[in-house]
Amino acid sequence: FQIWCVLLGFILLYSTYVYLAKLSSVGSIRDEETCERLRGLIQRQVQICKRSVEVMDAVRRGAQLAIDECQFQFRNRRWNCSTLETMPVFGKVVTQGTREAAFVYAISAASVAFAVTRACSSGELEKCGCDHNVHGVSPEGFQWSGCSDNIAYGVAFSQSFVDVRERSKGQSSSRALMNLHNNEAGRKAILSHMRVECKCHGVSGSCEVKTCWKAMPPFRKVGNIIKEKFDGATEVEQRKVGTTKVLVPRNSQFKPHTDEDLVYLDPSPDFCDYDPRTPGMLGTVGRQCNRTSKAIDGCELMCCGRGFQTQEVEVVDRCSCKFHWCCYVKCKQCRKMVEMHTCR
Repeated sequence: FQIWCVLLGFILLYSTYVYLAKLSSVGSIRDEETCERLRGLIQRQVQICKRSVEVMDAVRRGAQLAIDECQFQFRNRRWNCSTLETMPVFGKVVTQGTREAAFVYAISAASVAFAVTRACSSGELEKCGCDHNVHGVSPEGFQWSGCSDNIAYGVAFSQSFVDVRERSKGQSSSRALMNLHNNEAGRKAILSHMRVECKCHGVSGSCEVKTCWKAMPPFRKVGNIIKEKFDGATEVEQRKVGTTKVLVPRNSQFKPHTDEDLVYLDPSPDFCDYDPRTPGMLGTVGRQCNRTSKAIDGCELMCCGRGFQTQEVEVVDRCSCKFHWCCYVKCKQCRKMVEMHTCR
């Protein structure tokens, strides 16, 4: 049951797709009947699910990837991307048009594109494989060969499945425009950073012939890029230009945002205090902080001026590691007492 909740999660609210990650106990999504049972999907998403049942396991892996990366990127902030067992998986934090919601939408759209593309390249899906449009000899003189990541297929699937809910609303609301923009910005974090990987062939590695292929960046790099965009996100508002509704910077002195930037509509709460009326607003009581840091992970900012408490705890680390021929590393376990600071 849990696996189905995640899929339906993503769907009730874009971040609800991330709820798919919590559906691991059910196993694979293998038949069209399962698509019908996924409450929360709009009809067009059910149709996509039925046409692409084999892709849905990759979508679920993408959901987990999004959660893991969000929690890594926000591990030292007041809002640390904690998840709930209900939908939406990140709570009401992402129902508001904040920059946190912008990040969640962007990382989620990117993770679907990434996971589906990876499934294509690994031969997991019959509908797609390597990108065969990359072939021949490059202007640099190397031979295109190997399995280039089929990012075009992954991006196209992400656009059709993830964006359909916003597009079904007619793209007229400011929140729909914000979500669609951030979805695309997330995917561009992959597209704009595709890399060329090569292998040399020849006697004694002389590289007489070099074959290369196009590969996606590691998802950690994608997360870093989107987090940088979060830090520099642009506050926008909706305006009508001719017959078209568009998002423009709320402050006219700011330069216009690009397709790769994140945008948001509403200021973020301070995330200091637990609010039982707002699921996902957990506060920072009990959170670990860095006593010597002046940044957001420092005790002064993390604890919102409430102070912190210090206790000594025992930690176990690997130490005195030695390499043994051949071929393993053996370490001892060392115990030491360290100070841990937590917010009051």
